[in-house]
Amino acid sequence: MTDTVQAEVIMSFVVSEELSFRIPVDLDFDSADPYAVRLTFDLPGDAPVTWAFGRELLLDGLSRPSGEGDVRIEPASPAHLSDVFIGLQVGLERALFRVSAAPLVAFLDRTDRLVPLGKEEVCDTLEAVLDQILTEAPAG
Repeated sequence: MTDTVQAEVIMSFVVSEELSFRIPVDLDFDSADPYAVRLTFDLPGDAPVTWAFGRELLLDGLSRPSGEGDVRIEPASPAHLSDVFIGLQVGLERALFRVSAAPLVAFLDRTDRLVPLGKEEVCDTLEAVLDQILTEAPAG
């Protein structure tokens, strides 16, 4: 059995400086894959789309521009923690989202309580050893 952390946040899908749409986004963390977080975007008229990327990338993006390539996360204001931009890209297609940092911090705090950052391998090793012990234990 694995433990998960889930949350729903409202993000603004930024089309241009003048136009954005508020959409619900599901955040998911599974202790079986402790390095990753998943964001599922449910845009009106489209099938839900899930992006998975490093939990540490999300944390780093709260305070400074982070990520290369397909996922970029950065604070909207370098002066104080307020909103965060999450940029996603597939080929030439790009999407930009703006979200309050507070629910991301709360989500990351809950994931850290479940699997502390930097302790992911310890949890994986412990689970593997426990599974081995249980499968090799004599029936009795």
